[in-house]
Amino acid sequence: MQARPLIGIVADLKLLAPHNYHCVGDKYARAVVTAAGGVPFLIPAIADALTVDDILEPLNGLLLTGSYSNVHPRHYRGGEPYAGSPLDTDRDEQSLRLIPAAIERGLPLFSICRGFQELNVALGGTLHQKVHEVTGFDKHLEDKTKTLDEQYGLAHPVRLTSGGFLSSLVGDLTQQVNSLHGQGVDKLATGVTVEALADDGLVEAFTVDAARTFALAVQWHPEWKPANHPFYSAIWSAFGDACRDHQAARQAVGTAALANG
Repeated sequence: MQARPLIGIVADLKLLAPHNYHCVGDKYARAVVTAAGGVPFLIPAIADALTVDDILEPLNGLLLTGSYSNVHPRHYRGGEPYAGSPLDTDRDEQSLRLIPAAIERGLPLFSICRGFQELNVALGGTLHQKVHEVTGFDKHLEDKTKTLDEQYGLAHPVRLTSGGFLSSLVGDLTQQVNSLHGQGVDKLATGVTVEALADDGLVEAFTVDAARTFALAVQWHPEWKPANHPFYSAIWSAFGDACRDHQAARQAVGTAALANG
């Protein structure tokens, strides 16, 4: 029986007083196991002592998760962070250097919420720090007074791009998604294809044109109970398939090298 593919998850750096901890949300790790069929591997937010090769070489996929922290606006010429903006500069440094390397290597890449924003920034795009304060856009934030099931419940429709990657996974071009984000795309990076738009025109998903494999960013949270949502489940299955393909290709290269050696 073939081993499961190894999928790296970039961790947040969080102060759980009095110490810092590298943290990955349980819902992401479980989705990697149950929905993608992989083995989750925590990548600490340590960019100064680990090389990109150290991190990416063993992996068959890379997951950039959502977080309560924001990408620091210095990375996209966005001015100063707003007062009280939750930041995680260590994760910024780790994610933003891994993204181009993963794409160049042909490593499957799945970016969710903060990860969506990181991917846009890494490729040259910019963000609204508070998209709900920008004229023309709806409020995409969750109501934190509600239960988690209510916060992660279906909140609004997205319209999938006809003929796009996401539309190839499902039959209906209109899909319902949850919505739990304060930041959003201002300028979309070049070299990407829009995969989904919200009713207010906000970009909710895109793929990377130059990627040789799965390279998808979504603004919603498909890691929340994917077994209950066919659309979410289909995305995770496609990511898992891409990771298994990457694993098989590497094994084939290794087998050929041994045979020729």
